Amino acid sequence: MNADQTACASSGKATAWEQVDWPQCERQVRRLQARIVKATQEGRWNKVKALQRLLTCSFSGKALAVKRVTDNQGRRTSGVDGKIWNSPASKHKAIGTLKRRGYQPQPLRRVHIPKANGKLRPLGIPTMKDRAMQALYLLALAPVAESTADKNSYGFRPGRGTADAIGQSFLMLSHKDSATWVLEGDIRGCFDNISHEWMLRHIPTDKEVLRKWLKAGFMENRILFPTEAGTPQGGIISPTLANLTLDGLERRLRATFPVKAPKGRTSSLKVNLIRYADDFIITGASKEVLENEVKPLVEQFMRDRGLQLSPEKTCVTHIEQGFDFLGQNLRKYGGKLLIQPSKRNTHTFLEKVRQLIRQNRGLSQTDLIRQLNPIIRGWANYHRHVVAKGTFKKVEWALWHSLWRWARRRHSGKRSRWLIQRYWHPLGGKNRFATITGKRTPGGKPLWLKLVNPTEISIRRHVKIRGEANPFDPCWRAYFEDRAFFKKFGIHRREAGLKPSSQPAPQ
Repeated sequence: MNADQTACASSGKATAWEQVDWPQCERQVRRLQARIVKATQEGRWNKVKALQRLLTCSFSGKALAVKRVTDNQGRRTSGVDGKIWNSPASKHKAIGTLKRRGYQPQPLRRVHIPKANGKLRPLGIPTMKDRAMQALYLLALAPVAESTADKNSYGFRPGRGTADAIGQSFLMLSHKDSATWVLEGDIRGCFDNISHEWMLRHIPTDKEVLRKWLKAGFMENRILFPTEAGTPQGGIISPTLANLTLDGLERRLRATFPVKAPKGRTSSLKVNLIRYADDFIITGASKEVLENEVKPLVEQFMRDRGLQLSPEKTCVTHIEQGFDFLGQNLRKYGGKLLIQPSKRNTHTFLEKVRQLIRQNRGLSQTDLIRQLNPIIRGWANYHRHVVAKGTFKKVEWALWHSLWRWARRRHSGKRSRWLIQRYWHPLGGKNRFATITGKRTPGGKPLWLKLVNPTEISIRRHVKIRGEANPFDPCWRAYFEDRAFFKKFGIHRREAGLKPSSQPAPQ
């Protein structure tokens, strides 16, 4: 028995949920994932398959899969069977039920959630067991997906986010000799239309289990509907399946429009792809190149996978006209690229805040601030990496007006001076919408609960992730540790006097 199997066996001795050695489970899974990465890089696909099977059969993998689905936000949401795992006994028992032999997923419970454009997005909710099985097989599939992914794909990947996609967009569009035209791409119903046949031929995972997930169907109004195409939105493994389906577009563009032209000259076409999930942009030197050469190539690539571009959202735009991407507006003014929060994104945020204030006119000031602060802080942190100071000031003014109307409605007979003295207090050199919590600081001073002010959130440049970085590859461990430390404290590990990991990232 090798070291990996020994670790599984020792972890499997736990007879209760509380006895599971989680650090040991994580080490065991990480070790197997590193071996999967190495085998993928070497092109040893039979070895990859064997290691994936070993991981999905291990106690460590099963325990971590159950832990994931019982610790996330959807842990209290049941599938069609109405069951949830909310006790240590049920969680430990669930580990033993995650077996490939005899496994048959149940249909998804279909619900609809509103989209930003007012339409409804169908969401499929699997049962707890099916979620855990997907989480288990994702542990084995994710290392392969990361090793074969496009370098400039940023959606639903560990260690990557929208800030990285915007950072790459800045690199591709900010220079004087950068591309001046952009193809804004959007895939119509991406999750709902991916070809099952294509996925079963090309996704490097257990084909039989994948087929059962894809063909499980969904329940709506107590009626069972079959699924002939697509991967359900709501499944843990669905974003990775969609990414694997769309990966390869950047490589095909590179092969057709190489960065280096003959004799070492830089290509004049300037075709570059930046993708976040099913939203993407492709830069180009001219409108004709994007419309007559790039767009047909993309359409053929999508057609092979059962997909098509959305005619309403796919268009070619000049950089001086500007375009919206991932909630940001990118536009050149006098040759200088500025990235700012888009008007649509800001309007949507303010409407959400105003609606919350209108619907909670009877709340106390303390409860209102506690509901508003996470929303304001989250929106401001999302945009803190771009040119957002001006927008933050406008949002601050709009929030003041909404809260003033809230206060006037609560005390229609009071004068303005009384309202300001009641709800706005001089803190930090300016009047703040705040209240005393009843608690005190260690020095004995009253503790204030203040509304988050977007203008006080500092603008901080985001360092884009390296395109080839792989969080499952041990060679990149020091790199990701440094990025996590910088994200938390704003400085690098070396600047803080901490030693780097024993395995530095490749240069």
